[in-house]
Amino acid sequence: MARAALDKQPADVRRMFDAVAKRYDITNDVLSFGQDRRWRREVLEAVDPSYGDRVLDLAAGTGTSSQPFADAGATVVPCDFSIGMLQVGKKQLPHLPFTAGDGTKLPFADDTFDAVTISFGLRNIVDPLEGLAEMRRVTRPGGRLLVCEFSHPTWAPWRTVYLEYLMKTLPAIAKTVSSSPDAYVYLAESIRAWPDQAGLAAMIARAGWAAPEWRNLSGGIVALHRATA
Repeated sequence: MARAALDKQPADVRRMFDAVAKRYDITNDVLSFGQDRRWRREVLEAVDPSYGDRVLDLAAGTGTSSQPFADAGATVVPCDFSIGMLQVGKKQLPHLPFTAGDGTKLPFADDTFDAVTISFGLRNIVDPLEGLAEMRRVTRPGGRLLVCEFSHPTWAPWRTVYLEYLMKTLPAIAKTVSSSPDAYVYLAESIRAWPDQAGLAAMIARAGWAAPEWRNLSGGIVALHRATA
């Protein structure tokens, strides 16, 4: 699946991520100029897990985003619907309980987790609103949600430069480092089509979460959205 204009068919998206799994982390590092590491630190600080907290890291991929929670003393469950990603992650981080799961039908009981986080994966769920409602279902009352997702730069000149990079330069760079560069055409278009900060906050509220708020990173290229169950 190369075009975001095509409906997000789960099987197509799954195959796409299976194809990029082997070089996914290094590709992200190159394409973000290393900013992805900073963004992961910001996610950890925003969730602020206590020792023993149960954290669901959805769309965890190879577990790069999950390991910091384990290092902080939380019980983290990396969950993804790409078997290829999970296989790569299990080889790299065999101590983590990688779990296969669809974001719209999570394989967990109600009120299981103290916190749910999803980084750069919500826009790839076939129905993001349904996915957010599922995250609410598996989060205990008073638990918290953290969504880290690409968003809309807040300064117009910077937004123009960013969109130029996103649609032209990013796919070109991906050809040199990714195991499946065509996938990054889809990813670039899915980022461009994604709601802005206020739009995502409204979606989170519609899914049943309370008091959604956001904080911009890198001039709004990325936004951290927080809410409470």
